Amino acid sequence: MGTLGLRAGTVCAGLGGGPPGAHPPTLQGVDVSERVENRSEGQAAPATKAGRRLAAQLAEKKAAEARRRRQSMLGAAVGVLAVVALVGGLVWLNSGDDDKAATAGSSASPTAPVEPTEMPAPELPADIDPALKTKPTVQAGTGELTKLTVTTLVKGTGPAVKAGQNITTNYVGVFYKDGKQFDASWDNGQPATFQIGVGQVIKGWDQGLVGVPVGSRVQLDLPADLAYGNDAAGGRPAGPLRFVVDVLAAQ
Repeated sequence: MGTLGLRAGTVCAGLGGGPPGAHPPTLQGVDVSERVENRSEGQAAPATKAGRRLAAQLAEKKAAEARRRRQSMLGAAVGVLAVVALVGGLVWLNSGDDDKAATAGSSASPTAPVEPTEMPAPELPADIDPALKTKPTVQAGTGELTKLTVTTLVKGTGPAVKAGQNITTNYVGVFYKDGKQFDASWDNGQPATFQIGVGQVIKGWDQGLVGVPVGSRVQLDLPADLAYGNDAAGGRPAGPLRFVVDVLAAQ
């Protein structure tokens, strides 16, 4: 009986708490507190790794959303720029058409009575009047000029000028009231070639030279509305005008 009691006490001593300051109780040579601590660390570690993975996934998701927002904003900006470029191109094209129209309008109303063109020199009639080889002297007109007046000074023997033909001329232009010269092809050293009857020159020339025989010298007295009007802006001769024109060729 005594032996059994000692064995039981030994077992109890091994499992129970010892005196203060003694080592923790052990089971089969293993520290119980160490097992508990290792178990706690083993459970916490997986939780910490999962948290890090979750945080990384959230960060990646936010970065992807930020990229999508930036791409959307960039796409919208590119769209706006494309619209602006399209509108600008249309405005530029419209302005180009306006410039062309303005140029066409100005060519129909030249600042000089005629606009020489780059054309081969025409063949002059063999029997041209010698008077047409000398610059004429042009005097001022008299009285009030209210309509186109065509006066034949030298009558040519060639065919009559037709609307749409290119004619070659020498001319002198003066102010009707005082006879002061403002233009002359003789002084330029070259006859002027232009298309007649189609609005390329002033109305008085279109109306006054169609039907004139080639080889003629005619005097054209033009009221202001058939010349350049009464406005001298841009250096144009204003008021009624007088021209003496030699029709040298038509083709």
